[in-house]
Amino acid sequence: MSHRPSSGLAAVSTALLAMSRHLEVRDVLKTIVASARELLDAEYAALGVPDDHGGFAQFVVDGVSDEQWRAIGPLPRQHGILAAMLRDARTERLADVRKDPRFEGWPSAHPDMSDFLGLPIKDGDETIGALFLANKRCSGSGTPVARGNGCGFTEDDEELLSILAQHAAIALTNARLYERSRELTIAEERSRLAHELHDAVSQKLFSLRLTAQAAAALVDRDPGRAKGELQQVAVLAAEAADELRAAVVELRPAALDEDGLVNTLRTQIQVLDRAHTAHVTFDSGGVRALPASQEEALLRVAQEALHNALRHSGAELVAVSLVRRGPGAVLTVTDDGKGFEPGSVRRAGRHLGLVSMRDRASGVGGTLMVESAPGKGTMIEMEVPGG
Repeated sequence: MSHRPSSGLAAVSTALLAMSRHLEVRDVLKTIVASARELLDAEYAALGVPDDHGGFAQFVVDGVSDEQWRAIGPLPRQHGILAAMLRDARTERLADVRKDPRFEGWPSAHPDMSDFLGLPIKDGDETIGALFLANKRCSGSGTPVARGNGCGFTEDDEELLSILAQHAAIALTNARLYERSRELTIAEERSRLAHELHDAVSQKLFSLRLTAQAAAALVDRDPGRAKGELQQVAVLAAEAADELRAAVVELRPAALDEDGLVNTLRTQIQVLDRAHTAHVTFDSGGVRALPASQEEALLRVAQEALHNALRHSGAELVAVSLVRRGPGAVLTVTDDGKGFEPGSVRRAGRHLGLVSMRDRASGVGGTLMVESAPGKGTMIEMEVPGG
């Protein structure tokens, strides 16, 4: 691909169409950054969405490899030029960002940057992001050259990026609204299912209880009728089990149905890798489609194990693998964190979700193994039989 930027309305139209194609916030952010970098022919581009604690809730880069990004370390804080852009809500165009008095340096693995163009992305009066580019390429050269020889961002670049940022604000706001709408829909659906579950199953259980009481009262004086009542108990219990099973199927995570277990895990782990200082990896091999209940159990156990590793263990590396074993599969979550003594943790009542994970595994005919020791990290392995 040529590094020379596209020109005119066609280039802007291409960028705007690319942004409008996506509904997921993360995809919109990535598209905005890639479009800005290509449109203005910059070596690097980034977009940060601020949180409420002086950092960034999300930070997307383009022009930096995954390996280099991991080496850079945690997400940046809102300081220096980034803080000024968010605080003052104004464009910053600098010939050399390193010479600006607000510059506070960057991590050792960070690429070297000089000329800089950044501006806030605003939704009304609210600053919802900071978009910036660095190292403008000399037209047609394919690479930046010494500053002062015709490179550097221009007023035209600033105007073009401003137009892009206005449309980026719309795309990002729409994506947020879509995700919020989807969350509300899911919440409403779960509430509806909860009410249906309560009504249907509660009625069945109430009937079952009364029938069982009647059978108990008849056992001595009318064994024949007691037997009939007990048969009715079995029928009601089966109906209640069917109601519960139907509700569980409806509550199955949508991503599993749409993307499958492997892709769902991969996507969630990629997000966690970006959001946490620990490096989170995922590897899979030869896994075939499994019964729906087993796939959901594997996903839930993986989520619980990842939560423990990232929130409690102090791990620097968390590795997740999902591989085929016979007709089934084995999930393994390993971390290099502080570890624990499973027995003492269980006795103290702080079982880090181990009981829940074991219940999920046994509930689908699987097994769960936990290996950990203080200072030795933790490994959680779950195997399911397939179908």
